[in-house]
Amino acid sequence: MKLVRRLFVLVALLTAGSLTAQGQELGVRFGNVTAGDFAVDAVFSSGQFSRIHADLSLSNDVLGIDALWDFLYKPFEAEGETFFWYVGAGPFLGIGDDFSLGAVGEIGIEYQFRDVPLVLGMDWRPGFRLIDETDFNVDGFGLNLRFVFSR
Repeated sequence: MKLVRRLFVLVALLTAGSLTAQGQELGVRFGNVTAGDFAVDAVFSSGQFSRIHADLSLSNDVLGIDALWDFLYKPFEAEGETFFWYVGAGPFLGIGDDFSLGAVGEIGIEYQFRDVPLVLGMDWRPGFRLIDETDFNVDGFGLNLRFVFSR
C-alpha cells in the first residue's frame, strides 16, 4: 500500500509540473476508471488535432493509470453553442495487490465554456484487459469536469 501511495504522489507531482505547457486542462472524472469511480483527469496538448488524455485513480489498494491518445475532430454547432468530439485509445495500468494491464478506447463529446475556463465532457471507454485476467468491459461511462489553464 505504501508503494501505491508513493506512486500516486509521484504521478500527481509530475502531472502538476507539466501544466506549464500550452493547452493544459486539469480536473476530475466521475465514472468507471481503472481503480474505482473517481479520478484526477488531465489533458495535455500534443498537436493541433491531438492530445493526451490521462487519468489517475486510487482505490483501497490499487493505483490506476490511464493514458489515451485522442484525436480531436472539427467542432459542431448546436443551438449557437460549440461542442467538440473526440476518439482515442491507449493503455491502462492497475498497480496493487492484483496487477492489471490492458487497452482502452474512448469516444466522447465536450463543451468548452466561452467566458469561464471550464470544460464539461462525457465519454464512453470500452476496455480490454490482458493481464491478470483477460476480459472485455463495455460499462466505462464517465463525466469529466476540467479547469483550462491555457487555450
